[in-house]
Amino acid sequence: MTSSKKYLSVFSPSTARQRQENFENYWDFSLAHSGELLESEQDLTHKRVKLQAFKAQPVQLNQPFRQTEAFYRNVVKLVDDPGTLDRKTLLLTCIYKFARHEWVGITGAWAATPNFASSKSVTDKISRYHLAEEFSHTRLFNEMFCTFGLNDVQWTALTPMQQLVYEFFPKLPEDWMSPFAFVTELMGILFYRNLDPLFDEVFADEPEACARLHALLDEITIDELAHIGQRRNYLGDFGIRFSAWITPLLFRMFFSDIPEIRHFFDVEKMIADALAFDYAEIPDYILEKSWVPSYCVAAA
Repeated sequence: MTSSKKYLSVFSPSTARQRQENFENYWDFSLAHSGELLESEQDLTHKRVKLQAFKAQPVQLNQPFRQTEAFYRNVVKLVDDPGTLDRKTLLLTCIYKFARHEWVGITGAWAATPNFASSKSVTDKISRYHLAEEFSHTRLFNEMFCTFGLNDVQWTALTPMQQLVYEFFPKLPEDWMSPFAFVTELMGILFYRNLDPLFDEVFADEPEACARLHALLDEITIDELAHIGQRRNYLGDFGIRFSAWITPLLFRMFFSDIPEIRHFFDVEKMIADALAFDYAEIPDYILEKSWVPSYCVAAA
């Protein structure tokens, strides 16, 4: 693990000049990391190659997945008693519900943001590019399900009220939207970091599949870590204070909509870890492939 002395809190102060320099640096990182934007397909060239590589090398299960019907019955809404579901099924439906929220959010944001040809500023380009990376995450989550022969997963709408919120959110002025967007990225990284060790516990009897889940999640986590810094870069002093204030509320509201969460995660600890986040607990192999704002790196 990386020494905590190397990094500062993600809630650290920054100047407007630092943030502008970091936007330029982040944009260079993004182009090198994800490749060319394929806008009509909501994809990126490097992301497409990585997904194709996973698909070209499918893993073999030791035993067929036994609760396919239960998965599809509970994937959108948990209708069975959780005690009747094995932990594999319950964790997979939990992952779907988290990813479904993400998919609905980025779909709404994609419709509300300027296309790449109309994006004049670096931040406009970053916003479009960022969303394409998020769409690639949906495909990686889908590949997790395909690993267990669950090939017919559909991404469906949320309730009308939730849909309205997700459609309205990206239309807010940047100063109002950015704290909420930043906290959702923190939510993502805390979910992924807590999900990762669960794979070893829940899928211990399927080592090949378990390794594939880790590899798929790593690809998502590398991006999500960079997205934390990118969204952090929109925030001045007030935005940072406001983000810290709304973090507990947003975490509790979001995860309350996923009933499987309480069977695997400690939401209160995730909130505490989010408020204390300084990149220190991220493994080096993830950090080396991702991006961190310069003002969150301790001076030598």
